[in-house]
Amino acid sequence: MRDLTAKDVMNSELLTVRDDMTVAELAEFLVENEVSGVPVEDVEGRLVGVVSLSDVARSLTGRDEAVLTHRDTDYYLRSWEERFNAEDIAGLRVAESEETVGEIMTPSILAVDEEMPIGRVAEKMIDARIHRLLVTRDRKVVGILSTTDLLGLLVDEPDN
Repeated sequence: MRDLTAKDVMNSELLTVRDDMTVAELAEFLVENEVSGVPVEDVEGRLVGVVSLSDVARSLTGRDEAVLTHRDTDYYLRSWEERFNAEDIAGLRVAESEETVGEIMTPSILAVDEEMPIGRVAEKMIDARIHRLLVTRDRKVVGILSTTDLLGLLVDEPDN
């Protein structure tokens, strides 16, 4: 049996947002698609960064916590709707922001080759303290892999 690689675990459906979107449009997009972060493209379709709900919260509150805290002991047991919902986002006063995605995103992108063993992928994410990274083939993006994808590996394993 071969070891798992990034391509075995990645999500090949890559959602992106534009850097000229407003924070309100971004928040709506993330909630509607039930994702906590996405890569950012410029008007020419080039990847220029990554943005997440944490970036939204930080930009609107000036803090890293806001309503998007993971300190609850049952945080990962709750459904998407229980973790992030329109009321939480509305509480951040997103509609009042004039900022764009380009202003709040992280202007760097971490990626791994699709053949990288999943253990090395996890190490890279831990070392960089990130929750998602892009997966490439021949220097082209073919997917995205998140900490939730990695945790899914543990849930799917049979009991010994």
